[in-house]
Amino acid sequence: MKIKLDKWQKEVLEAKGNLCICSGRQVGKSTVISIKAGEDAVNNPNQSIMVISAVERQALLLFEKILSHIYENHKNEIKKGKDKPTKHEIKLKNGSIIRCLPTGDSGYGIRGFTINKLYADEAAFIKEEVWAAVTPALATTKGEIILLSTPFGIDNYFYRMYNSKQFTSFHISTEEVAEHREKAQSESLIKFLEEEKERMTKLQYQQEYLGLFVGGIQRLFSDKLIENCCRLSRGLMSSPLDNRFLGIDVARMGGDETVLCSVKRINRNNLIMFDLVIPESQTLTDTARLILHEDRKYNYKKIYIDDGGLGVGVFDILLEDRQTRNKIVGLNNARKDIDKENWDKNRKKSINKVNFYTNLQVLMEKGEIQLLDIPELKHSLRSMQYDDSEGTMKIFGNYSHITEALVRAAWCTKDKSLNIYIM
Repeated sequence: MKIKLDKWQKEVLEAKGNLCICSGRQVGKSTVISIKAGEDAVNNPNQSIMVISAVERQALLLFEKILSHIYENHKNEIKKGKDKPTKHEIKLKNGSIIRCLPTGDSGYGIRGFTINKLYADEAAFIKEEVWAAVTPALATTKGEIILLSTPFGIDNYFYRMYNSKQFTSFHISTEEVAEHREKAQSESLIKFLEEEKERMTKLQYQQEYLGLFVGGIQRLFSDKLIENCCRLSRGLMSSPLDNRFLGIDVARMGGDETVLCSVKRINRNNLIMFDLVIPESQTLTDTARLILHEDRKYNYKKIYIDDGGLGVGVFDILLEDRQTRNKIVGLNNARKDIDKENWDKNRKKSINKVNFYTNLQVLMEKGEIQLLDIPELKHSLRSMQYDDSEGTMKIFGNYSHITEALVRAAWCTKDKSLNIYIM
């Protein structure tokens, strides 16, 4: 292996038994775990290894790294032909199998498997009910559990196991990692952390980059509220007479997926979600084409999109297209300084991000919005947090992109103008 590992990564590779790795972001935990899981499978015949996360995308990220490690270092150990690797399974010649599954809300898909080792990515975000399904899968083999995550409050399995004598726990701060990297990497990471510290609240930074279990940060949407609202099945029909609206969150470069969220407005204050599209990674022009395709299918009254960052490229394409130029509305929730001399007079109202999310929260609490029962949507809503310890509320989430699209779509209950700039 040509990868130069940090001291803590070497310790993780050497550690045995149940492990709990609590860390800040960008420390390299998925890299070391991909090595550990890959070597476990190659060096121990007839092992059943499972990689899980709350949603498929997160589980696949770690799974693909494991496959990459085995391919680069033990290529001849991978089965070929009808047993070649699939999206969710790697079979080795020594009889070991590595599987990848999202847990969903209940862990139903995991039931029935016998597991020697379980790797849970972003374990703090996996629902409590899932662990009841996981434990029996490890019982007969006396298997091991390896948990890795950034903190997400203290009312969860990850926090309890971090403090359990049954687990060997590791705590890794991104700042500590940055200090011990080679000069070029260190300088780049330190600069990045300085920018993040400026952007975040103190508590948010402590949680996300110092890897601390902090008080004061709260969930924005409770599990009960999410379950009460997310009851609809896919395939919900939309009448041609419906007032339909589209909310879009354009993926950051190398970040989350682009999301298209469709709702229909029954009256001014009642919404029903009828579609959710999350395409594979694609170019901005492909995203624009997809939006035009969806608009031809549903004939939206308004299309709401982030017109800042990468979103501006898609916004400009849609603004120039005859089909959508009178429908597209730029909603930018980034905090920016406004050049008042160049202020567009048509943009009559400024709104901050809190109003954006409060609107959705009120609709949910009043039962005025019905949402699709989709694990990715519910996970996104569960990931949203807020911190008001510094006098103003800061809303954030580690899987926020789906909720970002939803809050834009839901803004149709408030929007009375064609252009709204969100500060």
